[in-house]
Amino acid sequence: MIIAMPVTPDGRVGDGWGRAHTVAIAEVTPAGEVVRWEEFEVKWDESHDLSGEGQHHARIARFLMDHHVERVVTGHMGEGMAHMLGRMNIHVVLGVHGVARDMAGQFGRTGSVG
Repeated sequence: MIIAMPVTPDGRVGDGWGRAHTVAIAEVTPAGEVVRWEEFEVKWDESHDLSGEGQHHARIARFLMDHHVERVVTGHMGEGMAHMLGRMNIHVVLGVHGVARDMAGQFGRTGSVG
């Protein structure tokens, strides 16, 4: 499974998805092992207020499609963003806090719920 999550400079799951500065893409085996971890400086925190909501959402959607993301794990996400990801068939897990790599393994394993 391929998971995306906002990450803080100290390696924790970030609180805000649409205003993330850095996003990690993790590939996780069915057993929960993280076999690939890449961090991208997306700067959505800077671009969030520079364009309309539609353009901002499109930017994020393009990033997720380019990386074949199946699940987004985050502390918080706005209702409009959650709706868009649902339409893209991307499962959203909210209210997650902790070490990002650990959370990727936990929420990426087969049968995990969120």
